[in-house]
Amino acid sequence: MNLLYRSTRSSAEAVTASQAILKGLADDGGLYVPESLPKLDKSLAELSEMTYQETAYEVMKLFLTDFTQEELRDCINKAYDGKFDTEVIAPLVEADGNWYLELFHGATIAFKDMALSILPHLLITSAKKNNVKNEIVILTATSGDTGKAALAGFADVEGTKIIVFYPKHGVSPIQEKQMVTQKGGNTFVVGIKGNFDDAQTGVKQMFGDRELAKQMDSAGFQFSSANSINIGRLVPQVVYYVYSYARLLKEGKISDGEKINVTVPTGNFGNILAAYFAKNMGVPIAKLICASNENKVLYDFFETGVYDRNREFVLTSSPSMDILISSNLERLIYITAGADADKNAELMRRLSSEGKYEITAGMRDKMSDFYGNYASEQETAAAIKALYEKTGYVMDTHTAVAAAVCNKYKKETNDSTKTIIASTASPFKFTRSVMNAIDAKYDKMGDFELVDELSRLSGVKVPNAIEEIRTAPVLHDTVCDKEDMKSVVMRFLGI
Repeated sequence: MNLLYRSTRSSAEAVTASQAILKGLADDGGLYVPESLPKLDKSLAELSEMTYQETAYEVMKLFLTDFTQEELRDCINKAYDGKFDTEVIAPLVEADGNWYLELFHGATIAFKDMALSILPHLLITSAKKNNVKNEIVILTATSGDTGKAALAGFADVEGTKIIVFYPKHGVSPIQEKQMVTQKGGNTFVVGIKGNFDDAQTGVKQMFGDRELAKQMDSAGFQFSSANSINIGRLVPQVVYYVYSYARLLKEGKISDGEKINVTVPTGNFGNILAAYFAKNMGVPIAKLICASNENKVLYDFFETGVYDRNREFVLTSSPSMDILISSNLERLIYITAGADADKNAELMRRLSSEGKYEITAGMRDKMSDFYGNYASEQETAAAIKALYEKTGYVMDTHTAVAAAVCNKYKKETNDSTKTIIASTASPFKFTRSVMNAIDAKYDKMGDFELVDELSRLSGVKVPNAIEEIRTAPVLHDTVCDKEDMKSVVMRFLGI
């Protein structure tokens, strides 16, 4: 049966998976959501005998029903190959009573690689399926990781161009160096004078600009997205939650059907929404623990039912979570409102005009599986130091936010359920913050001296992604005001 997708903001005609991937964002500004969440058609015992690639096929075939078996397997095999530095793609490491799901073994050492390795292949296949003749322009805002992972995925992919906007002073030095040294004749990186929410808002405005769409079309271009607003980003993320449960089962760490908790550090809400999808597909997940940094808009939302972005934006040591408008939350709002697009659209209008909205008690009840909390900068640093001193395992700042929140949850509830923590980035991506957390003396070192010292301390080889940028020349140095994003895009495309 064909699974179709609808916009969260209108009851317009449903589209196929490939059409939803191509568009990225619906014409009305809504996000695409499947008409129903499919159930796994293989048992967890069967899945436990499968490789990551085989698991990906079993999960993704249920969502991408207009792809042939051959098309989908081809996309998966091209994505999850030698560009990952571990054979299992997403290893589980036990440390201090929790399992860390390491999602950073791809080309850019962040969890975004898990989905952005396959999105270009899904997109090109979707274009062929729908007889698209235009060149596809990937337009993306990044808080640090999506940008580089998308650039790496789309660099020199025929029939595409990619434009990435990032907050000029809102990413780590390593993150920025990774982006501005990106090769590829079809790549363009722009720093904006503003924060991530400014970049994301500018991108969304361009997606909703009908006049711009006409100009693009007449010049032979059309926009698509690599952000987690694209369903082609979200579906591959569901895979690793299914896979990690199956791995624990295979290794005898849990019994078949035993419930686990999942803790996810999140800003844009996509990564934890993927875990929610996995739970609804049949993975025995009890609590979905939503971990925020000091930009704790999601924590406040789960506490009060009020989403309020009217607050100070805080630059933290976990910059990929420095977000006040959590785009993917809209999908959960729509689902818990009973797929009521009008109700969701009204809440999103309020968010746009007033900066806040409140959900009903009934919707809050449907979110009871979520637990939200946050970690301060001090708590994040303390979590890194404590885990290192106890076990020798070094985690990055985002994973540390999740570990700190996980510990808070356990203390608060006395819940001893086994827990997977999504480890979303390599500590080598945030060396200064990580090393300073371990010992303040390291702050005197240069960025790449710190890289070598981290390798020595952790016993982990410096990832290739870091080695590559030690001496790489800067290829992108464009900086613009947030109001000028559209004109910068048009200039790059020669329109």
